[in-house]
Amino acid sequence: MVRHDTFTISRHLDVPPGEVFTAFADTAIRRRWFRLPGSEASYEHDFRVGGGETARSTYTGLDTAPERLEYRSRYIDIAGIHRIVYGYEAVVDGELRWTSLVTVRLDAETDGTRLEWTEQVTFLRYEGDGSVDLAHLRGASVLRLNGLDAALRSGRRRQQRQ
Repeated sequence: MVRHDTFTISRHLDVPPGEVFTAFADTAIRRRWFRLPGSEASYEHDFRVGGGETARSTYTGLDTAPERLEYRSRYIDIAGIHRIVYGYEAVVDGELRWTSLVTVRLDAETDGTRLEWTEQVTFLRYEGDGSVDLAHLRGASVLRLNGLDAALRSGRRRQQRQ
């Protein structure tokens, strides 16, 4: 059996849409906020329609065996600085656990950007009824967006010091 879920996270960011878009597109900036947990991480990123990203790491939790994590994505649509659509797969120890379609919308606001992250996920392997897996994925997405916000703020501080 599979489980399908959708969630949306909205966030106000204190920078214009172009700066947020750059944080997705520029690999050096992206590495500041998009990371897999664990050690021995490797990343490849090609920001263009048809391109994508591959990331791998080894994660060891408390009292658990190490897990090999892999993230594989492909950019489907990039509409200027306003929309990014991509699909990705999450693989744990060589087993495909879930796949998602993500739409990131960036809308200008008077004092920054309204980011809307909508994720449509298909869990192929999950625990129990899948609600814990969904909460884990949603929580990880919130943490990733927290990292994006922090990377944008530190970039803004660096620019102000120059």
